[in-house]
Amino acid sequence: MTLPTMVEAGYDRRTTLGWCRRIDEGPYASVSVGERITFRNQEQAVLLSAAAALTQRVRIVATIVILPLHPIPLAAKRAATLDVLSGGRLTVGVGVGGREHDYRAAGAPFERRFERLDAGVAELRRLWAGEPPFDGADAVGPRPVQPGGPPILCSSLGPKSLARAARWADGLAGFTLAGDGGELVGTAQRVRDAWAAAGRREEPYLMTSAWFSLGSDAEARHRAYVREYLAIDPSLADLMVAAATLHSAQALGRALDAAEDAGFDEFMLVPTTADPAELDRVEALLAQR
Repeated sequence: MTLPTMVEAGYDRRTTLGWCRRIDEGPYASVSVGERITFRNQEQAVLLSAAAALTQRVRIVATIVILPLHPIPLAAKRAATLDVLSGGRLTVGVGVGGREHDYRAAGAPFERRFERLDAGVAELRRLWAGEPPFDGADAVGPRPVQPGGPPILCSSLGPKSLARAARWADGLAGFTLAGDGGELVGTAQRVRDAWAAAGRREEPYLMTSAWFSLGSDAEARHRAYVREYLAIDPSLADLMVAAATLHSAQALGRALDAAEDAGFDEFMLVPTTADPAELDRVEALLAQR
């Protein structure tokens, strides 16, 4: 379950406290937070820190860190600190994002972001292993609890970026709009094929995410949320609003079944409201599966 920090209104301290408690006590494997800069959401690492402190059981997942936005030693230090704070429960999804405004706001170049992602992951691993950022420097601590550092998931879906990510990622942190069975089977197979082509012997961890809405106002709320979230590109928003169809219990149930049948390990739910009643509706659905 994702914390609803991207919603229009109603996200405050009580939301973080209440949702983290419910998620940790509920039928969920993990709690996640996404990243945007030029948007109303609260900052990712701060919220993940709160989630790490407020939970005991679930994994803490960054979905995703836009890694080329950040100086890598700072990103490494934040992630290692989160791993220590959570007792070794952190998973880091990484990607390049798609919003030049976020890069401009962060003072980071938009160019060569894919190359910088690959180099950044290699640097994360090196720093987590205790190597200094440059000759003569101290190491960037703390040492992560998890040997070698937290698992790193890629958000790559295109063939070229997926081929590159297969060399360094532990799995996929993907996204689906409708949870279509054929789409999910195809995604899982492309990831497995990329891993095999890269000579990887271990199976990739497969996660997908999706916006979902339940309740009497679900469809209207869902469409409004998706449209506003993608308002930076109105032409893309129209297409995505039409394709984003997980706004009923039946549709969400079919998507969960399809992901399970396709061999996904985890389905990350992304709510479109901060109302905790949405958790009641999800849990009622899950109890019937």
